[in-house]
Amino acid sequence: MTILQAVVLGLVQGLTEFIPISSTAHLRIVPALLGWPDPGAAATAVIQFGTLVAVLIYFFGDLVKMTRGFFRGLATRQLFADPYSALSWYVILGTIPIVILGLTFKDFIETTARGLWIIAFTLVFMAIILLVAERWAARQQLRGIEEINLKDAMAIGLGQCLSLIPGMSRSGTTIMAGLFRKLTHAAAARFSFLLSIPAITAAGVLELYAEREHLATLGWTPILVAVAVAFVSGYASIHFLINFLKTHTTRVFIYYRIVVGVMMMAMLASGYLKN
Repeated sequence: MTILQAVVLGLVQGLTEFIPISSTAHLRIVPALLGWPDPGAAATAVIQFGTLVAVLIYFFGDLVKMTRGFFRGLATRQLFADPYSALSWYVILGTIPIVILGLTFKDFIETTARGLWIIAFTLVFMAIILLVAERWAARQQLRGIEEINLKDAMAIGLGQCLSLIPGMSRSGTTIMAGLFRKLTHAAAARFSFLLSIPAITAAGVLELYAEREHLATLGWTPILVAVAVAFVSGYASIHFLINFLKTHTTRVFIYYRIVVGVMMMAMLASGYLKN
């Protein structure tokens, strides 16, 4: 991996990780369009450390309160009485499904599922589901993050499992699930970001250890550059989406997904892109 490739991949990862257009899809599409080799699922997972740090810093205040609430809840044996203790447990319990399915289908996710035809299809498919969620939510009385409950957390956690398929998008699937659970866009996005922390950490650590020899062949310096760029662009992406969803829906991202997915299908069918 060259430094230029590292900068581009880090930028793509950071800008698309938290916006519902799928970072994994774009980390496959951009190299394919530029004639670069696929960096692989392992490199993708490790570059996500940059966006992980961005989340940790952006939500540092919330994480401190959640940590204090967590231990306060353990001490008092009232795990869900304190709102921040409850929120920490919702994140923990909502993460369990993706851990189980991620380990079960690891080989499929890292190989067959990264095919460009699958990504093109899932970009459009997820756009349709998200559009349905938007129309459903528009007719409901929506709730804020302070009203989130265990059923919401588990539903969003199950939604996050769909993001194991490249092209679906972690933020897209979790926001979609949140909308179906009658949460506001901002509340669904905020919980989505908090829920991403253990999932990104687990995937990154696992791939860093399991694929350390492969990653070494890519070069640790370019990988660190990609992580740094992903951090900066990821922080900006979080700030943008949190504020954007306070007054807007996800429709612009839905249309973007459809356009990109259809264009990919056309390029694959014509032979311009190779699966």
